[in-house]
Amino acid sequence: MQAGRRHGPLSLNAVTTASGVLLRWVCLVAVVAVMSAGVAAQPAWAVGAGQPSEATAAQDAERALAERFAPVVRLVRQDVPCGPGEPFRPSDVEIILDDPSVALIGPWGSDGDLRVGPTATDLGEGLFGYHLDMPGNPLEPGCDYEEWVRGIETTLPPTTYAHVVTEDGVPDRLALQYWLFYPFNDYTNKHEGDWEMIQLVFAADTAAEALGQNPLEVGYSQHEGLEVAQWDDPKLQVEDTDHPVVYPAAGSHANFFESALFLGTSAEQGFGCDDTRGPSDDIRPTVAVIPSDPAAARADFPWIGYQGRWGQREQSFYNGPTGPNMKESWTQAITYQDENGRDVSYAVPAGGLLGTSATDFFCSTVSGGSELVRKLADAPGRLLIILSLFALLVVWLLRRTTWTPAAPLRIARRRAVGQTIRASARMYASRWRLFIGIGFLLVPASLVVAGLQSLIVAGPEAAGLERGGEDGGLRIAAAAVSGYLVLGVSILLVLSATTCALDAIDRGEAVGVRSAYGQALARWKPLLGALLSASVLVGGLALTVILLPVAAVLVLLFALFVPVIVFEGAGALASLRRSAVLVRGRVVRTAVLLGASIFLSAAGGPFVGAIVILVTGAPLAFANIVAGVVYACLMPFVGLTMAYLYFDARVRAERADADDRPTVLPAEI
Repeated sequence: MQAGRRHGPLSLNAVTTASGVLLRWVCLVAVVAVMSAGVAAQPAWAVGAGQPSEATAAQDAERALAERFAPVVRLVRQDVPCGPGEPFRPSDVEIILDDPSVALIGPWGSDGDLRVGPTATDLGEGLFGYHLDMPGNPLEPGCDYEEWVRGIETTLPPTTYAHVVTEDGVPDRLALQYWLFYPFNDYTNKHEGDWEMIQLVFAADTAAEALGQNPLEVGYSQHEGLEVAQWDDPKLQVEDTDHPVVYPAAGSHANFFESALFLGTSAEQGFGCDDTRGPSDDIRPTVAVIPSDPAAARADFPWIGYQGRWGQREQSFYNGPTGPNMKESWTQAITYQDENGRDVSYAVPAGGLLGTSATDFFCSTVSGGSELVRKLADAPGRLLIILSLFALLVVWLLRRTTWTPAAPLRIARRRAVGQTIRASARMYASRWRLFIGIGFLLVPASLVVAGLQSLIVAGPEAAGLERGGEDGGLRIAAAAVSGYLVLGVSILLVLSATTCALDAIDRGEAVGVRSAYGQALARWKPLLGALLSASVLVGGLALTVILLPVAAVLVLLFALFVPVIVFEGAGALASLRRSAVLVRGRVVRTAVLLGASIFLSAAGGPFVGAIVILVTGAPLAFANIVAGVVYACLMPFVGLTMAYLYFDARVRAERADADDRPTVLPAEI
């Protein structure tokens, strides 16, 4: 039975088992065939379970590149709310989206489309000609924008938007951009919203390739242009090997490579002064990568499709700016940097041999002028009324005095304010070589002061005084005193020599620079004694602060001590007393003439220096030197004015019956 079972026909169980195995093999082959056919039919991005697609790999490389070179933003510190410094950080644009205090306004103003609290999807519609309107008036911002942002920017970290750009027709080049958004631009062209950018250029075709190298160069946006540096340029500061340091200017957010005061005279550089100086705070913004693929970018950041303006609608340069996607650099990054990049920004010299009067004048004038234009744009009627009233006041004051005749010789005359100014100007113009030579003494005196103060403040330790702490304060005080003494004595000699020269000219004698100074030096004891006595008295009163008005009055009372010494031969203290007698009762006249003469002589140098800045490409230090030299050469004008004022006071005191009619020559003694 057993043998028969082993060799006989297959049993039912055996047949069933064999057919099951065969069926399983057939099914397995079929499944494998179907899967193979399915794989062959799938797109390339779906092949290989667990492997990233080509697009995903590219985006990962872009993110890795953006994270590796993320910038360090060095913002000017603001110690007091609404005070000096930079109040705004590079912001996530989400802080202004879905905010009910922000409106999206159509190109037809209030009669058109108005959406409150617009979303990223709203902006993604394009909306060319639309404006985002934030709470506040950009022409009169006050502290409104700062307080508003401080209230909403509580959870979102500082952010920069990275974007990788390749450009058709520019092979083997790739740009990595970082876009920074600030809610408000507080520069000469104040406006809501502000987009700035820095970009790194690589010799690569893809982000993955760029990851293996350093950038060729870096460009920092500044107003309508940008400044460029090679990656190994000493002016480029890099932290932790790969992170470039950027210095945004307080208010304008123009990006610079160092801490300094920068001066611009064009739209590309900005017309005015950008300041990155002072204590600063390092911000490392969170990097949000906007994919280079347009569709992916719109999917991840819908607002990148917005074609309107990121700020309130205003006239001209006060209008809100367009966003990154509307800039030429967004798609033509390499060409844009090649065509608009420059190698240097012009920093205002700190100090210098003859000061910074020209650059200071330029910065303050541009700032003041921009304020005037802004107020005119905001409230033209009110400003025109104020300017008209001011013009009428000036005309009234000018008509209050007599300007003719102006007789520069026979100096012992009675003169009105206008006649005194004209007589001084005519005398200077008639002997300009002489008076320029007299005033030029202040140039070497300024050089001596600059060197002496530098030696005192920054020189080696001496007499146990260190450079920092309280000793540093003592050094600064000593430098100030030494500078005052050297320049004070120099100005005193210039005024004295000018007065002696005027006396000689009036008497018909020949006089030159050397003889004028010889006559002045012959009186050095009373001159120096009067200067030191007046300085101690006025300085002591000024230190009390509360007696500053008294000190100012004493300055006016002592204004004529130089001509008193020259023309009357008085001693030090006697000259101060005599000057006070002559000025008493004529304090306003003395203040007007002293102030006008100092203003005309002091403003001439900075004005000429500012012209040099505007019309030439000369270094800023040269403009400051020109301003200093012009100022020195005009100082004799003050001496001439004080001499004429002295004789006017004497005539009024000695000739009470003097004819006061402007139609005749002034009375004389």
